[in-house]
Amino acid sequence: MGRPRAFDEDEAVRAAVGLFGGRAYDGVSVDDLVAHLGVHRNSLYKTFGSKRGLYLVALRRHIADDVRPLLDALAEATDAATALRLVTSADLGLLLLAAIERSPVDEEVAFEVTAALDSVDRAIADALGVPAALATALTAAALGILLRGNPDKVATALAQHLGPLT
Repeated sequence: MGRPRAFDEDEAVRAAVGLFGGRAYDGVSVDDLVAHLGVHRNSLYKTFGSKRGLYLVALRRHIADDVRPLLDALAEATDAATALRLVTSADLGLLLLAAIERSPVDEEVAFEVTAALDSVDRAIADALGVPAALATALTAAALGILLRGNPDKVATALAQHLGPLT
């Protein structure tokens, strides 16, 4: 019989979300995970199977904890500027890094990222009553703002021109 688990799996996954969200998949080694999560290497492998296994669990947790609440907030948006501000103020770091770094090389990550972004698009389209293509463009603009940095300044400037869209 094996020893009982000596770590809180939920806490480890939350810490992994922060680590992967700050440094991306390739920027985090198994040694980093062991050190930052307080998990023994064998426990990490036994629980998650691999670094990638933990990454997928962390990505799904990020989507559940950060993207789903965004969807609820977007349902209340009454105009494009509000939707834009909601997306640019959400914590989407791991989702963005996953889209850029892992989606092109990992089908399972690509599926999770695509599903999450499609949900954001639908939430915007439904809330604002706009065509799907426009909602997708708004999502893309918001994510671009996040990637450029200083989202408040850029989002404010863009929001001034969004009135005619809704």
